Amino acid sequence: MAYYQNIFTRVQVHGDPDLGIPLAPHLYERGKTTAHSYWLGKIGDAQLGPIYLGWTGVTSLICGFIAFEIIGLHMWASVGWDPVQFVRKLFWLSLDPPKPEYGLTILPPLAEGGLWQIAGFFLTASVILWWVRTYRRARALGLGTHVAWAFAAAIWLFLVAGFIRPVMMGSWSEAVPFGIFSHLDWTQNFSLRYGNLFYNPFHALSIVFLYGSVLLFAMHAGTILAVTRYGGEREIEQITDRGTASERAALFWRWTMGFNASMESIHRWAYWFAILCPITGGIGILLTGTVVDNWYDWGIKHGIVPENPDWWPATPPAQ
Repeated sequence: MAYYQNIFTRVQVHGDPDLGIPLAPHLYERGKTTAHSYWLGKIGDAQLGPIYLGWTGVTSLICGFIAFEIIGLHMWASVGWDPVQFVRKLFWLSLDPPKPEYGLTILPPLAEGGLWQIAGFFLTASVILWWVRTYRRARALGLGTHVAWAFAAAIWLFLVAGFIRPVMMGSWSEAVPFGIFSHLDWTQNFSLRYGNLFYNPFHALSIVFLYGSVLLFAMHAGTILAVTRYGGEREIEQITDRGTASERAALFWRWTMGFNASMESIHRWAYWFAILCPITGGIGILLTGTVVDNWYDWGIKHGIVPENPDWWPATPPAQ
């Protein structure tokens, strides 16, 4: 029999470009420019385009570019417009939110948080406009809006960290700075300031869904790759008319795990595990400082942290 192992796509078909289904007359016409990429064809579909932006896509890109430029130019100015120092110190450069004394002031001095607010406004507008584009494209094509709502779960966490929680705390200084190491420092200091975020149950749930979604996606991907020689990558056909690929995949998981998700339900498992990661993470951040001031004390009160400091001290003893 013919043997086919799909680690990387070995056969690339080049023909007339697939422009997709016709759009309704009242919608903007999509572009018709397409190209083919050999290297993209190694891992997926070689066709690039057509791309539909519409007014939401164009506006989103413009807003994102403005935010990127504000952040980048501020960082460059902070090293005296020296391109060498900009590259060397890029990971340490940052555009910080206003200081605590400004509270929720709208547009404080540009050098003291005003630029952060402007960049944050345009970045948020860019993200939300891209969500609108995602939702409208799905509806225009008659699809479900699952991708848009998954994107909204990530936007929820983004808004909690940079807008909703700072407003609830009464200060923009609680928001996340724009920078690489400064972002990591904010995360560490946030945990230390509020008594170790690891005792936050919603943070724990977020990590469960993070690792769980990684495990589910890897398990599913491994299974499908293992049965591609039997046509298992044609999952729609396998869902509607089970063939030797799905039967072997199901048998494998019943043998090794005792239970298997179907060719359809595994995507629901993975979808919910993935979107619940930012949803629960956002809830945990939102509760920190607004409802719970110290997660370590909260953990002791609710029996998560042992009360005996000699058995499990809060900090390691000095050597």
